[in-house]
Amino acid sequence: MSHFKLSGLAAASLFLATSAFAADTYYTDQGHTEVKFGWSHAGVSMQSAEFTSVNGELSLDTDNVENSTINVTIDTNSLSSGFGPLDEHLKSADFLEVGTYPEITFNSTSVAKTGDTTADVTGDLTIHGVTKSVTLNTTLTHQGDHPLGGMIAYYKGKWVAFTATTTIDHQAFGVGGFSTGPISISIVTELKDRK
Repeated sequence: MSHFKLSGLAAASLFLATSAFAADTYYTDQGHTEVKFGWSHAGVSMQSAEFTSVNGELSLDTDNVENSTINVTIDTNSLSSGFGPLDEHLKSADFLEVGTYPEITFNSTSVAKTGDTTADVTGDLTIHGVTKSVTLNTTLTHQGDHPLGGMIAYYKGKWVAFTATTTIDHQAFGVGGFSTGPISISIVTELKDRK
């Protein structure tokens, strides 16, 4: 397993926003948060899976985006590829060792706005008990009232949404015994102001 693609931890693009409402706290909506990962199988094919349990909290300062923070926790045992034997192998000591390391976490340490809807969010990523600094390239895709808020009560209130990407070396985190390339991480999420 050499090419992880985490699509859904969602960490960062939220910090890009420039809107009328003040700093607030948002929480990941599990039904609309994807944390997927993909890898190159010995250079023969690309495969993918996902983590289905993700919790994130964003403190968004719209006046000073650089002061925003995000913290995300992923349940490693929620890994699902759609094929049971592969799931068990990825969860085993050969890779994520979920019995010993039940969580993957990301805690932001700095935010740098790079455009009207983009930002680089740097933070501490912990996988398999190893913490490394990584930078997520983020894009804000929504901020404000949810388009479905007028029809469905659950969606009333303020929401933010974003995508984020980065690359890491999974072996640097002690995951897997060999590498065929960098790990590509991709996150998609919606976060809700629960007020």
